[in-house]
Amino acid sequence: MARRVRSLAVFVAALALPLAAAAQVQDLLDAYRLARAGDPVLRAAEANLRSVGEFVVQARAPLLPQAAAGVGLAQTHGPDTSVNGTLDSVSVRARDVSASVSQVLVDVGQFARLSAAKSRESAEAAAYHAAEQALIVRVAQAYFDVLVARDLLATTEANEAAYLQQVTQSQERYRQGLIAMVDVDQARAYHASAQSATIAAKKAVGDAIEALAEITGVRSGRLRTLREDAPLIRPAPEEPEAWVSAALAGNPLIQAQQRTVQSAGHLIEAARAGHLPTVNATLDVGRPASWPGGDISGRDGRTVTTVGVLLRIPLFTGGLIQSSVRQAIAQRDVADADLESVRRRVARETLDHHSDVIAAIGQIEAGRIAVDAAAKALASTRVGQQLGTHTMTDLLLAIQTLSSAQATYSVARHRLVVSELQLKQSAGQVSETDLQNVNALLR
Repeated sequence: MARRVRSLAVFVAALALPLAAAAQVQDLLDAYRLARAGDPVLRAAEANLRSVGEFVVQARAPLLPQAAAGVGLAQTHGPDTSVNGTLDSVSVRARDVSASVSQVLVDVGQFARLSAAKSRESAEAAAYHAAEQALIVRVAQAYFDVLVARDLLATTEANEAAYLQQVTQSQERYRQGLIAMVDVDQARAYHASAQSATIAAKKAVGDAIEALAEITGVRSGRLRTLREDAPLIRPAPEEPEAWVSAALAGNPLIQAQQRTVQSAGHLIEAARAGHLPTVNATLDVGRPASWPGGDISGRDGRTVTTVGVLLRIPLFTGGLIQSSVRQAIAQRDVADADLESVRRRVARETLDHHSDVIAAIGQIEAGRIAVDAAAKALASTRVGQQLGTHTMTDLLLAIQTLSSAQATYSVARHRLVVSELQLKQSAGQVSETDLQNVNALLR
């Protein structure tokens, strides 16, 4: 399964690379495709999956037939007794050509290590799936952060312009003797505060654009914005406990940690198998030769074949096996504790995202009313200030109230979309289809 995931990741990246070279981010799907092609976090997760997959190959290798060949040459100098009984110096040369094949028949420990490697690869595949889902949410979060930042900038610029207009009007009314200087100073103070807010809002827009570019690798231009008539859909099912149950069963981070615990369990079996015997079958083929004189065994220049079965029984290892078992158990306990930690964190985050969705819907409904009421109140206050029934302070506060209501409404609208994706991510259900559905809400 992991190899299919890796192949799919490489295929998607290959398709998207030409896009990353010249494309511009215009909507959410553009951002996601570019991120899928070049996001370093996802690339690291994919590379880690490939790396861990090699542990399976390495753990399986000792269980497969092992073959080797060799050639040996030797020359020996020394005294030898001649036929007449005297000692002569002789030189004997020998050559040995051999080949050997061995096959594991019984090795419980190595089979357990292979199972551990497979569980680890499965865990990494789940972690990679979690990284894919996290990328979907990260792209959406960064995209809507840009939209929110631009909305807030537009609000602060409108605020600044409105306060500047009040400064101009208050100066004119002061010259006409209709108001006191304190009203002019008050309008200037509000305008200066609005200028500061605009500077901060411009910086926030730049930061948000760079945060999106960090994921996509491309700086965004004009982005499609969220429609005003985007539907307010409550979570289905609406009960938070149902979402927690789905998250505990389907969240890929939990699945990855569960398989890590399984891998640790197999390593305990492998450590305990250090006490067990192993059985190997062997086949050796050789052709020895020596000269001058040849080998007195009569095998000189002939092929010698040896077939055997090797039984190895550990008797004493200095406490190594017992220590390895204790270490493996401790590592399994660590993995088990990490699993419980992940389960609790996912449950908490699921409840948090569920409450965020419900709260955002309520804030949007209240925000629409607040913006409409604040706009009407500002219009009435402007008329009242002209007629003398409202003070300059009343007008400035009305502008401020409308600005605050607009900002709160904009944040709630965009936060709802992201919170819905985060809730599905917690349950392990978010996919590119959800991004396509969100992208359809843009204009």
